[in-house]
Amino acid sequence: MIQSHIFDNGLVLVAEPMDWLESAAFTILVPAGCIHESPDRGGLSGFTCEMALRGAGPRDSRQFINDLDCLGVERSESVGESHTRFGAATLAGNLHEALGIFADVLRRAHLPAAQLEAGRQVMYQELRSVEDEPAQKVMLELRRRHYPDPWGRPSQGDAASLQAISLEDIRNHFQRVYRPTGTILGVAGRFHWESLKDHVGNLLGDWQPSEAVDPAESHHPAPYQHLGYDSNQTQIGVAYASVPYRSEDYFPAWGAVGILSGGMSARLFTEVRERRGLCYSVYATHHTLPHLGGVFCYAGTSAERAQETLDVLLAELQRLGEGIEEHELERLKARIKSALIMQQESSSARSGSIARDWHHLGRARTLAELDALVDGLTSERINAYLAANPPRRFTIVTLGRKELEVPLGVS
Repeated sequence: MIQSHIFDNGLVLVAEPMDWLESAAFTILVPAGCIHESPDRGGLSGFTCEMALRGAGPRDSRQFINDLDCLGVERSESVGESHTRFGAATLAGNLHEALGIFADVLRRAHLPAAQLEAGRQVMYQELRSVEDEPAQKVMLELRRRHYPDPWGRPSQGDAASLQAISLEDIRNHFQRVYRPTGTILGVAGRFHWESLKDHVGNLLGDWQPSEAVDPAESHHPAPYQHLGYDSNQTQIGVAYASVPYRSEDYFPAWGAVGILSGGMSARLFTEVRERRGLCYSVYATHHTLPHLGGVFCYAGTSAERAQETLDVLLAELQRLGEGIEEHELERLKARIKSALIMQQESSSARSGSIARDWHHLGRARTLAELDALVDGLTSERINAYLAANPPRRFTIVTLGRKELEVPLGVS
């Protein structure tokens, strides 16, 4: 049974026991995402995250890493639109001590001046890695143009902003957005609930709250953008609006995207890659924000076949609006069931899932509830959703030597 507790300062603890495991994992979502950056300080959230991990509480940067290694902690971190995410997994007996280390990161990060330039170089390297990956570059630009600003901002920022960020910027940002209000701690694995709740209360219960400020939104008007790039390949990104996770239509919308992509029998792989041989990679994925959803499609192809690839990709997206067939849904359900079973074997996956659920829904769904929602999907329900919400009004970004022609009426 999933347990939850909201502390007086607004911090949420949500936890799911998995007593058959010897491990425990936690995911911390801190409301320190890209939407909280000013336009001239792109990458500030990522830079702050990088600096926060360079010593906290009684530990300098080296001791922080050593202590986590001694506990056998596998950690990860990332910056998204709404949150900075810290994840960790370890043996169940080390859970409380690992939580104590990350509580220092949240509350008592050193943000050392002596390591500011080293942190800046890490951020530059991440930015350069995007330039070296055209597929990632086109999809980041697609998201930036499809969603209203600031929801589509890339976490890497840009070179001018990274150069301008000062230590004062980082410390002010940390004080403003690293706060208990809006922070969600998801725990999964082997633990004792009352002991865990008391321990988190001792670590974070007196963390002082502050008010959140909702970002102002602005839209990008142009539905098609071409990025010049000297290459024999062309990268194509196409997006269209969908529903967020909290919508009652989310699972039909998500299921429809699963028919498009997600396996070698899915439509895009079969039609665009296998039957026509137009591209070396093609996929579609459903993405959700708290209040918006989007479907993001990618195709990587040769410059000579780029126009045909775009035409066929758009045709397949429009054909989806005509509906799906029963045998396609059965294959989709088999893939989803397999993924749910694998979640039962991963405390890390479940800690992240229940934390994200709370962010979007204000509660966490059990695996049994997810299983029932998948079982409840029917081709009739998906087709009714598609009839009312066919893929249309596409945002298109291409990257390559020359612009492509976009058919009238699709953007």
